[in-house]
Amino acid sequence: MDYQSIVQQGVDYIENNLRADITAEELARMAGFSVFHYYRLFQSFTGMPVMQFVLRRRLLHAVYQIRCGRTRLEAALDYGFDTYAGFYKAFRREFGCQPSQYIRAGRAKRPYRLNLQKEEHMEITVKQARKWLERWNLQNETIADIVYETGNKNENACYVGDHYVLKYTANPGKMKVNLALANAMADVGLWAATPVKTLDGQEFLTDGELTICLTRRLPGNRLSAGQLLMNEYEDGARFVGEVIGQLHLALEKIDLPLDEENLLGTVKDWALPRTREILSLDAAFCDRFMRQLEECYPALPRQIIHRDPNPANIIREKEQWGFIDFELSQRNARIFDPIYASTAVLSETFSHWDDQMGERWLRFYRNILWGYDAVNPLTDAEKKAAPLVLLANQMVCVAWFSTQEKYPEAYDANKRMTRWLIDKLDELKIG
Repeated sequence: MDYQSIVQQGVDYIENNLRADITAEELARMAGFSVFHYYRLFQSFTGMPVMQFVLRRRLLHAVYQIRCGRTRLEAALDYGFDTYAGFYKAFRREFGCQPSQYIRAGRAKRPYRLNLQKEEHMEITVKQARKWLERWNLQNETIADIVYETGNKNENACYVGDHYVLKYTANPGKMKVNLALANAMADVGLWAATPVKTLDGQEFLTDGELTICLTRRLPGNRLSAGQLLMNEYEDGARFVGEVIGQLHLALEKIDLPLDEENLLGTVKDWALPRTREILSLDAAFCDRFMRQLEECYPALPRQIIHRDPNPANIIREKEQWGFIDFELSQRNARIFDPIYASTAVLSETFSHWDDQMGERWLRFYRNILWGYDAVNPLTDAEKKAAPLVLLANQMVCVAWFSTQEKYPEAYDANKRMTRWLIDKLDELKIG
């Protein structure tokens, strides 16, 4: 069962009906769960109880309306408070300051719409970052953007000096997962970007709807997709596969209450039908693909995985290596991670491909899986399923980008990648 999608439906319903009466019983009934089970699921994904989430969203929207010129009483009444006094008390209890102080500090911005799958890009000023950094007495450190080899800037984190990374998110659930996994990895002896506690001993702080943390910056360099594919790509691919395999051996020892992603259900009910329509795929091919995926998917070993092991999230320094950014971690088929790493390299280099590059990537893909197998042996079911899981994930990418107007180039590239992968499906098989 795809719990994340179910909770996202609840989050969307809340956002669309903030001015109406919303109850936990209503949300649980819509999801088909008991109230107790829905409370647990909702908090595991969002980081807070469902009714606190509803209250917080109402307060954020109301204070934003006041900042935009609506009267205090009108804004309070619009979002379910009987009086402004009631709104005022709830706001002070939730955010620790008066609404007027919150507005004067420049914090009353248009609320971000929470997306559990994809983080929203956030524009954070240097002044705001320095205010947060006072909690660590690092407000005088240099603040610098994190820029990837594609030229894209990380809109949810920045470097602080030479030793730290400041992260901010509207999804506290993701933040808490990331911090818990970093601490757990350090406990089993892996190199990890562990959280730095504030001066008063907290692992994270909150500012309005945002959750903020500071982590240690691992020394070394992020791996580069372009360099991996252009240079000693077979050795580079085996290294990536081997470290993902070692990461999984460590994650097997970690017990965190993460819900399992149902890739099969996501593809069957959403990604395949949408991709089939977008790319005008042959019906017989789609039926055959779905039948084969349904046959092999139940036998795939599952555990906690990274979920986003693209090269930029692997840090290497001489003989040391480590992974960063565990916000998307979940329980899933473990084959997903090495497959995802190979398609991340594909997507970042695909725009300037020719036939020779295509053959190079196919060997790169196989070497990632062989590297993984050398330290964490793949089962026969995983070897058989590898090309199917790869294509399934690519269909999810196409379906998701089709809903995002702000990424037209990525949408076009993923459509072309998917057609190419379908043509090469037989060559994606591994022995």
